[in-house]
Amino acid sequence: QEQLVETGGGLVQAGGSLRLSCAASRRSFTSSAMGWFRQAPGKEREFVAVIIPNGDRTYYGDSVEGRFIISGDNAKNTVYLQMNDLKPEDTAVYYCAARKPGNWGLFTPARYDYWGQGTQVTVSS
Repeated sequence: QEQLVETGGGLVQAGGSLRLSCAASRRSFTSSAMGWFRQAPGKEREFVAVIIPNGDRTYYGDSVEGRFIISGDNAKNTVYLQMNDLKPEDTAVYYCAARKPGNWGLFTPARYDYWGQGTQVTVSS
């Protein structure tokens, strides 16, 4: 079973920045998409951003477009989420997810096959 490990969460003031990382446990791991989702208490898991390897196409949720940047390092099997101009409403547990090759769909959690354990991001006002 593939493992994804997220790091980089924490507490930050509104307007600040954080960078999340997600590393796959095996160097030979391959995916057709690597994404970030988030879930606030009492809410459904929400799409944040996704990157398509080998071409690096990226897509963002409306609420983070222009503030967050997703990037990847294929050699390290790692994907990053740079979060800028953070707002209190960005407070959530952030999850990294990977989609197997051959699968399809990008914006809903059910399309992803592997998940990290989650990392808490808290933005104070």
